[in-house]
This record gives sequence, structure tokens and C-alpha cells, in this order.
Amino acid sequence: MRILVTGAAGFIASHLCEKLHSLGHEVVGIDNINDYYDINLKELNATDLANKGIHIFRLDLNDNLKEVFEKPYDYVYHLAAQPGISATTSLEEYVNNNIYATQNLLDAVLEYNSQLKSFINIATSSVYGIEATVNEEVPAKPVSFYGSTKLAAEQLALGLQRTGKLKVCSIRLYSVYGPRERPEKLYTKLIDNLYYDKPFPLFEGSIKHERSFTYVGDIVDGLAAIIGKEDKINGEIINLGTDEVNTTAEGIKAVEEIMNKQLIIDHQPPRKGDQQRTAAVIDKARQLLGYEPKVSLKQGLQEQVNWYLEKFTK
Repeated sequence: MRILVTGAAGFIASHLCEKLHSLGHEVVGIDNINDYYDINLKELNATDLANKGIHIFRLDLNDNLKEVFEKPYDYVYHLAAQPGISATTSLEEYVNNNIYATQNLLDAVLEYNSQLKSFINIATSSVYGIEATVNEEVPAKPVSFYGSTKLAAEQLALGLQRTGKLKVCSIRLYSVYGPRERPEKLYTKLIDNLYYDKPFPLFEGSIKHERSFTYVGDIVDGLAAIIGKEDKINGEIINLGTDEVNTTAEGIKAVEEIMNKQLIIDHQPPRKGDQQRTAAVIDKARQLLGYEPKVSLKQGLQEQVNWYLEKFTK
């Protein structure tokens, strides 16, 4: 199969590219390598992919995408997005990178690649709102620009499925962590601050937040399982995560034990838009994809610490 992955130099997408490539598929990426976070990390990921023979088009999804579609694809995995709930990211950036970019990609697929087997939209548990503890049938109630614009992107894609123009599914991910995690995310920042004995900013109340921290390897296994099941999951929204729930405090303790160091905490005011609790309900993923997360939080964090030490401390 020939597969396009958007946001290919990013955290989850780079792992997905490698997974699909290892299964024998021809994988092509697209990424604008923007400076939302350290470009060096994206370049590191891009180099790892290039060494495996995976080409990345360095384009913005709002650009003309005709050259990307000179040869047709069997599947498109759409992971590129404006992520996070940073107070410094404007609504305009979320709209441009999550809504307009998704629509431009969909337009390109319709114009140049209408016989696509499936368009897989990667969504987020943030669409559920403060408490992401429900199944896919419960109405979304986002409370952040990120969650709201990702929900809009999801509906743009599913709208084409409802009108019979494309086969589409949307996968809502839960608190993914592991090697290559973005530097502003919990565990990469935590590992870095522990290693260098820097104070770690902890938002008020977040120490008790509960999360379905899901190892990236489990996530990409679930995403890869979609191939060949496009008829079965056409039009479906599917939660992908783990039903193992841990608090932020438990996550911090696990990393402290792995690194044999104690975290210095810098207490901060509460952050607007933070989810209080996520607990992935993954019955549908189990039923439709044969999905079963295998990696415990402690195992996954050990892998992430190993990656950090290998890539950034030598």
C-alpha cells in the first residue's frame, strides 16, 4: 500500500511512519517543520525517517498540494495539527492549522486522489471537555481552542463520508507519551528538568489530574490495524488509548524512580482549558480493530528516559 502521513516529523506521526514502513508499505510524509517547538527535534525525526527511505514533503497543508498527490495513495493518515492549550497560541493559529489546513487537504484528496481507500483523521480526547471518560456516543463538549478546532476538523472529514465522497474514520487519542514526545509535554519536560535539576512548573490542581497515559507504540499499533478494515470502520469515531488511569503525581514518582532523582517543583496558578480527568473507553477499538494496549506506564517511561539520554546527553 502507498500511504501519506501528515505531520510526519512530529512525535506520533514519525513513529507511525516507521511502523507502516516496517510492515512493507510505501510511506510518504508531509510536514512544514514549523517552530511551534524546537525544530532540531523535528529535524532529528526527519533524519531518522530519511535514513529508512521515507520521503517528507516540506510543505504547509495550506499550500498547493498538487505535487504531493502526483502518485495516488491508498490511505491518508492526517496527524498534522496545531497542538496543545498554550495561552500564547492564538485562535487564528488553531483555525488556520486545524480547520483550514484540514479542509485544504481534503480538497486535494477529492481533486487528485478520490479513489482513496480511507482518510484517517487523528482527533483528540480534548473534544470531550473537562471529563474525557465517556464512549464515542456522548456529545463532545470542548473547552479549549484546541479541542474546539479539532472537533471542527473531525466534522469536516466525516461530512465527506456522510455525503458519500470519501471513506473516513476519526480516531480520538488519549495522552500519548514516549520517545520523541514534544518538549513542552509532561514527560519530556519532566525528564529534562530532572536531569538538569531545573524547577518544574506544576499548575495548581494538576498533581491530582488523572490521565489515560498511552504509550506511543500502542497507539501506532492501533492506527496500523486500520489497514484492511476501512469498510468495517467507515464513518466511525473510535477512542484510542489505555484504560489504565494514573495521576500526574504517579507519573512524576515513576520518572523520579527511573532516574533516581527528586523533582524540584515550581508551583504555578491553574491553567485554563486543562482537562481534570481522562479515562479512555476503548471497547469499540477492541471490537473493530482488535486493539489491546500492552505497555504499562513504568515500562513506557523507561523507554522515554532511555531515548532522552541517548539523544540529548551525549
